[in-house]
Amino acid sequence: MHGVGERPSRGGDRPPRGTSVAVILPGSGSDEHFVRRAFGGALRAVDVTLVAPAPERSARVVQGFRSALEQALSVVVRTPGARLLAGGISLGGQVATTWAAERLATDPDLPIAGLLVALPAWSGTPAGAPAAAAARMTAMTVREHGLGAALDAARAGSPPWLAGELERAWNAYGAGLADVLERAACTPGPTAGQLRGLDLPVGVAALGDDPVHPPESASRTAPGAAPPGRARHVPDGRHGRGPGCARPGRTARLAPRPRLTDRVTRRERGAGPGRSRPGCRPARGLGR
Repeated sequence: MHGVGERPSRGGDRPPRGTSVAVILPGSGSDEHFVRRAFGGALRAVDVTLVAPAPERSARVVQGFRSALEQALSVVVRTPGARLLAGGISLGGQVATTWAAERLATDPDLPIAGLLVALPAWSGTPAGAPAAAAARMTAMTVREHGLGAALDAARAGSPPWLAGELERAWNAYGAGLADVLERAACTPGPTAGQLRGLDLPVGVAALGDDPVHPPESASRTAPGAAPPGRARHVPDGRHGRGPGCARPGRTARLAPRPRLTDRVTRRERGAGPGRSRPGCRPARGLGR
């Protein structure tokens, strides 16, 4: 398990004692390179090691995300004093949130210290979610007209930095992009019950006028956290100048910083254990 700026430890892939590790997953159609640019600086500033797994460029994208989280957790569990932060952008953040809720429901003493989520697109079922409809439409365009046509449509009206990101990331996916987007569009997000039951610090970032990743989704993600999560809405205009402007990684600063040493556990506190309609434009964002 190697992170941005991480030096190999004497224990092989095991992080140094007491390390805080953040596994941040990309959105569908995006990749680990964008995650590193968006989150790397903010996490380094708070001495957190970033692990940015490369996505599987197939219909197994969600299984790949969950496997990366399990692998990181197994390493952290074996490292004295280490703690894990989980999160991601859009689909990646939703998968990380659901995974953390499921794992902590069965073992609340796991060293999962918090969540960092940018641009959550839906909670619960994806039915009716704009991001799911956009992902299905883009997948249909790739299958029927080719990747080039999907890129042309997605770049229309996009700022230059985003157009460049789309071209770089989508070309790496190739024909597999359609499978990834279709899988994303049918993957449930964390349920309301899971969000209410989260006993973690949560940082959430959203763009204030993003119709594909509505701010309401971010607000639904934050309240279940303990201490209460904080959602930051960034005006979309700032996002247009490049990934460093909206800075999804700013969630690292917005979240209440977890106490990574003497964490009080739940038990110690006494707690119990289809296609979119014709005319939809293909998705423009890197994550869905």
